[in-house]
Amino acid sequence: MIEGVKIVPLRQILDERGKVMHMLKSTDPHFQQFGEIYFSCVHPGAIKAWHIHKKMTLNYAVPYGKIKFVLYDERATSSTKGEIMEFFLGPENYSLVSVPPMVWNGFKGVGEVTSLVANCATIPHDPGEIERMDPIKSSIPYNWDIKHG
Repeated sequence: MIEGVKIVPLRQILDERGKVMHMLKSTDPHFQQFGEIYFSCVHPGAIKAWHIHKKMTLNYAVPYGKIKFVLYDERATSSTKGEIMEFFLGPENYSLVSVPPMVWNGFKGVGEVTSLVANCATIPHDPGEIERMDPIKSSIPYNWDIKHG
């Protein structure tokens, strides 16, 4: 587990009409503040990575589809420097993942439908506080290919 990352299983309330999928409330112990919420759609096989925020905490949930979500800790003073976390998010593993500032992250659409990724960020988007790196040609020791066997 990367230092500062929080994973909180989320509640889904189902009945014959459909369901309600909780994400984040201001009364949750892991809530910090509201900056903005946005949705990112990712097609199957597409990679949206790598990026790092200098100030923003990300709060991701995937209510539709499925993604492979990967984090990399490059922080010099972190007890988990050099660690990678990989997990799958979607309705079957409906969780909120809070990513602190300065942790590289990205995701890949998996499955057969376009996935919907919700982010309730702690600050509004600021292009000056984000850095990006190519998902394939980067210094991060991670391969996005499917792992067989």
